[in-house]
Amino acid sequence: MDGERNLGKLIGAMMPELREGEFVFCTLSPERYEELGIQPVGLFREEEGITLILQRDIAEGAGLAYVYESCMITLSVHSSLEAVGFLAVITQTLAEAGISVNPVSAYYHDHLFVPVDKAELALEVLNRLVIEAGQER
Repeated sequence: MDGERNLGKLIGAMMPELREGEFVFCTLSPERYEELGIQPVGLFREEEGITLILQRDIAEGAGLAYVYESCMITLSVHSSLEAVGFLAVITQTLAEAGISVNPVSAYYHDHLFVPVDKAELALEVLNRLVIEAGQER
């Protein structure tokens, strides 16, 4: 199943869900990552090292330095990885509300990492976007 590509349908059905816990971003060498044996929520290999998205308590328990204390909002619509403009609308809407966001697209859903102190506001903004999309139909 490839997921939805229609922008209007995606926005109208995205059902943002605030996940439990706080998340942080860390970077470390491949050797250190293998040594720790931790399970991140997200991982990306870059030339400079491995970027991990971890629950904050896991990072702290492993003694890792971290940045960007955030909450994760999952957009619970199966979006196609080829959908055009979906995250552009989301990130622009959050930017207009003064909310930074680090989006991550996975196979089934898009996940938004937003500052802890802006998580509830981000959820309100996204839910308003869903309602507005429904009114446009």
